[in-house]
Amino acid sequence: MNLQIRAIFRLTRRAVAGAALGLCGLALAQGRPEILAAGLENPWGLTFLPGGRYVVTERPGRLRLIGEGGKIGAPIAGLPAIAAGGQGGLLDVLADTGFEKNRTLYFCFSEPEAGGSGNSTALASTQLSADGARLENLRIIFSQKPKVASRAHFGCRIVEARDGTLFLTLGDRFSRKEDAQKLDNHLGKVVRINKDGSAPKDNPFVGKAGALPEIWSYGHRNGQGATLAPDGRFWMTEHGPQGGDEINIPQAGRNYGWPVITYGENYGGGKIGEGITAKDGMEQPLHYWVPSIATSGMAFLTSDRYGAGWKGNLFVGSLKFGYLDRIELKDGKVVAEHKLLTDSRARIRDVKQGPDGLIYVLTDEADGKLLRLRPN
Repeated sequence: MNLQIRAIFRLTRRAVAGAALGLCGLALAQGRPEILAAGLENPWGLTFLPGGRYVVTERPGRLRLIGEGGKIGAPIAGLPAIAAGGQGGLLDVLADTGFEKNRTLYFCFSEPEAGGSGNSTALASTQLSADGARLENLRIIFSQKPKVASRAHFGCRIVEARDGTLFLTLGDRFSRKEDAQKLDNHLGKVVRINKDGSAPKDNPFVGKAGALPEIWSYGHRNGQGATLAPDGRFWMTEHGPQGGDEINIPQAGRNYGWPVITYGENYGGGKIGEGITAKDGMEQPLHYWVPSIATSGMAFLTSDRYGAGWKGNLFVGSLKFGYLDRIELKDGKVVAEHKLLTDSRARIRDVKQGPDGLIYVLTDEADGKLLRLRPN
């Protein structure tokens, strides 16, 4: 009997040890989150500066410089008036590729209507002072038209293309979803502009009567994640309604269907648009989620810091379920998804690959954090 008990104990120890090794292997595969800064109020956008510094936006309307040791600086002075409330506020931020020479930052925000109750997404160009304390030479280089009395669906992700133009995602403002199919406004669009705010001459609708020249693609709902793929193409994620979050690769002049076609439905049930998921002349998403995960920031991993299995993967944040989605791609299709950072269930707002080749994440909370995912 004692021999049998000892044998059972030996088998149990081996099973526990095996399970522990399995969990350890899982941790190794997922990487280890490291808190670089805490105490940020609903951080929304992240960009990297030389010398290991970061600029982070807080949605209520503050821009912060984070230095060595995670020290969070005082709010940077010089921001314009911001319509903070609901989903609006100070949103994305991006350092120009020539920042070391020109100290230029771009940021987008919900811009209040002068003398009215409306607002819209706007994009500003500015320079960060040498001491990092204030913004200088600020110019609004783009304002979404028209202004709408809404606190939702601002979009507002900025990506610099390889040719130096800027992509900006623009939401449909929720109450004006049908305008996403019309070319005489900026609602539910991706726009592409030069750094001075002008429309590039090769934009698809330049010179077309009844169309705004800044428009790159249309039929979008609310793009809250955007990045450049390793091949230089522009990718974005956008929120569906109840179901139907999407990954798209917006191409010049293409119609991505919202709100005519969607894989989602009205809140509480019921069809949207024509109640169909496909229609001639409208693009299909590369990937969609039902139920919605509330997609946010996105980034491709181009480094080998986490091993060959992760290189080339796409990373997308989930606001609703609080995880980082590592997405494997093959032949232009999603072949596997892996949920990371699930323990805290924190809302993942922004995702970036840093200059060091590591993945950085912002959590959208009252006590928001800047995290770095370290390989074990």
